Amino acid sequence: MQGWQHERDHSRQHAFVDWNARQADGLMWLSRRNMLKAGLAGIAGLSVPRLLQSQAAARAAGRASASGKSVILLWMAGGPSHIDTWDPKPTRPIENRGPFGVTSTKLPGVFICEHLPKQAAMLDKFTIIRSVDAKGSNHEPNKVMQTGNREAAPRINPKGETYPSIGSVVAKHHGANQFGAPPYVAFMKSRSHLAFAGDLGKRYDPFIAEQATRLPIYTVIGEDTGQKTGAELFNMPAGLDTPRLNNRRSLLQQLDALRADLDATGTMDALDSYSQQAIDMVVGGQAREAFDIDREPAANRERYGNHLWCQQALVARRLVEAGTAFVTIDLSYHPASGTWDTHGDNIPPYGGIQKGLGPLLPLFDHLITTLVSDLEERGLLDDVLVIAMGEFGRT
Repeated sequence: MQGWQHERDHSRQHAFVDWNARQADGLMWLSRRNMLKAGLAGIAGLSVPRLLQSQAAARAAGRASASGKSVILLWMAGGPSHIDTWDPKPTRPIENRGPFGVTSTKLPGVFICEHLPKQAAMLDKFTIIRSVDAKGSNHEPNKVMQTGNREAAPRINPKGETYPSIGSVVAKHHGANQFGAPPYVAFMKSRSHLAFAGDLGKRYDPFIAEQATRLPIYTVIGEDTGQKTGAELFNMPAGLDTPRLNNRRSLLQQLDALRADLDATGTMDALDSYSQQAIDMVVGGQAREAFDIDREPAANRERYGNHLWCQQALVARRLVEAGTAFVTIDLSYHPASGTWDTHGDNIPPYGGIQKGLGPLLPLFDHLITTLVSDLEERGLLDDVLVIAMGEFGRT
């Protein structure tokens, strides 16, 4: 296992936004159907407005205040080889070291793989952790390394799924940094790669980003097809467009005003405002804007590059700016790249160090350095912890 992290002070708080979810194929999704059911006529009774109200009550009671601190976890599922990345052994015999050369870095006396030149040039922005050990040489530590508990290995322990991921813990005990933002978001390639909320409850499962983000679809050689992935959450049902939705919102406001007259305590007035925020998540609002990568200047999108991982990293930066506290990007196999699961050069689809890892390292080098540089330029680097790691290393 190999990882690094930008040093920062982590502030713990207690607040959360609960997202109305359903279980489908083992994944937790925010249900667009529920959100838009009956043209939003019943939205005042949905859990999103109720939990927005709960978050406001918690903050009003002094139990939480936004810290602005957040985490972006680049999860390198598959087991990246540490001796071929950030912990090379150039003086060892050939059978005990990788085939790549090394390069000097901005830190005197520190060397990393020759295929990571951009990181080498700004290694003072990173902390390389070379002291972590994984007891098992298999993929079970996927869950262990995300929960901090060695019992969280579902193949070994039937109760392994009960241990919550760190992202879910953050969602419960820290909450979002901005009112109305999802506290924990994940870009997920495979359900087996991520730990979920476990015993904390499904309300703290990650919001699966793929349903809300429109990202370019590239060919296997990185060419833009001109098509985009669907954003199911923000797709309007047939016959319902934004003007009609706004008209129905106006009608809701009139009906809610009548109901508010019956509520001398003012509770209904408050509920109306939370319903308004829930609608805004669909027709506009900060959360939707964060997922809408088309709002990003073209020059910065080009700077990140035309690869799905890079575009996901850009969305992650937009999310932490919008108030999300924890974002995980599952950097597992993708047709336009390679895989960290390097079994051998002649074992498809994995590929070995030369065929599999070799082409992948420059892509990752560009991704992580672009993200860190972008955060620094925006004054966010002291508030955003970027972690890149996998479940174990290789020799």
